[in-house]
Amino acid sequence: MANKVEICGVDTAKLPLYKEAEMTEMLKQIKAGDEATREKFIKGNLRLVLSVIQRFANRGENPDDLFQVGCIGLIKALDNFDMSHGVKFSTYAVPMIIGEVRRYLRDNNSIRVSRSLRDLAYKSLQAKEILSRDMQREPSVSEIALSMGVNREDVVTALESIQEPVSLFEPVFHDDGDAIYVMDQVSDNKNTDTKWIENISLSEAMDKLSPRERHILNIRFFEGKTQMEVAKEIGISQAQVSRLEKNALSAMRKELM
Repeated sequence: MANKVEICGVDTAKLPLYKEAEMTEMLKQIKAGDEATREKFIKGNLRLVLSVIQRFANRGENPDDLFQVGCIGLIKALDNFDMSHGVKFSTYAVPMIIGEVRRYLRDNNSIRVSRSLRDLAYKSLQAKEILSRDMQREPSVSEIALSMGVNREDVVTALESIQEPVSLFEPVFHDDGDAIYVMDQVSDNKNTDTKWIENISLSEAMDKLSPRERHILNIRFFEGKTQMEVAKEIGISQAQVSRLEKNALSAMRKELM
């Protein structure tokens, strides 16, 4: 009873949980027109709906309303799912459920957008849903615009006008493992893995220098001081600073090669 959650009159502790093989067999029966199995399959995936709507818990919306909207997305996903593509149902259904919830939130958004822009945004979303079903993947904005016969820039503007800001730490997908967050899908050209590894290698190479060599490189390249300023600070000649600097850089190059 500790894990019991009541939502829309549904006791989540009593929801069935099917294995992947069982779900595959049920999907075959559903495609053959078995309505009883369809009902069982939907109930068996209500946990998926619950996991999706939890990401919208901080929006101040009634969870029962979000759950019902998520169930609509689940049913749409089931109706449009194509087993021949070899994709797990949950992988296909999660974006559909999220999309349905987002549409609901946009319809109830207090921020006003012009009617023409809003209409274009909804038509773009409809085109996106149709293309997603036909292509079994997320269509690009250019593909959406082409299918509608409008400019790509107009579609981008329309879709952006109805978007809500989200946290970089908001999960966008969860499939019995670690969640994927918004920040995981945002590219960062400044702090790349390559630069991160290079910085580690540079730090390790500097650790192998003598304390005096490290000090000279630090004040020369990290503090930006001239050789004359370094010489004055540590009490040696500029020629000595130059020689120590060259030796240190040469040693680091050998470590980094």
